[in-house]
Amino acid sequence: MTALNAFAITHKWPALHPERLQLYSLPTPNGVKVSIMLEETGLPYELHTVSFEAREQLSPEFLSLNPNNKIPAILDPNGPGGEPLALFESGAILLYLAEKTGQFLPQAGAARYETIQWLMFQMGGIGPMFGQVGFFYKYAGKDFEDKRPLARYVAESQRLLGVLDQRLASRDWLMGDTYTVADIAIFPWVRCLTEFYEAGDLVGLQDFPHVTRALAAFVARPAVVRGLA
Repeated sequence: MTALNAFAITHKWPALHPERLQLYSLPTPNGVKVSIMLEETGLPYELHTVSFEAREQLSPEFLSLNPNNKIPAILDPNGPGGEPLALFESGAILLYLAEKTGQFLPQAGAARYETIQWLMFQMGGIGPMFGQVGFFYKYAGKDFEDKRPLARYVAESQRLLGVLDQRLASRDWLMGDTYTVADIAIFPWVRCLTEFYEAGDLVGLQDFPHVTRALAAFVARPAVVRGLA
């Protein structure tokens, strides 16, 4: 195994346990997706906080791991072939951890691709749209006199919640009885919409009972509790 000190990021965030997977993150929806996945799989990991207030995501050390300057990112000392693997983008990390551990993603067949399909639904729709609601409702968007941007993103978020609600109407999780990476990707964003952005009433979350039921089951999972913390 190549020493992790060959990676510049470990000079700023030294690995106290270099045999463990290294996670560089913050408790954002995208960040906790990975910490929850790690807790669910039981993989040993070491957490490093990347301070946005100190603009550490723009440091040369962090950019050496993720040139897109976003969290989360990981450095796995035991990657494919026993070699270290540096990886960014939360969806890619979830897929990697699922395949590494053989958990939360069907190994083959239609169910595998359907699970990936719902993971991509989060990456391409849920995350960007819910994030825009947060911006225009809780943050700098309040400075805009034009209310059309917020109305647009609220309407699109409601549409996406409707898609989720319909999917969950006849099943416990997105893939039925089986809890998968799709759920791990989606429900931190639903939680953020209500808990952090405080926009549950704005989007009418109470009108999507199957989503709220599944969200309650998600946040009650012990691994999710640990991952959120």
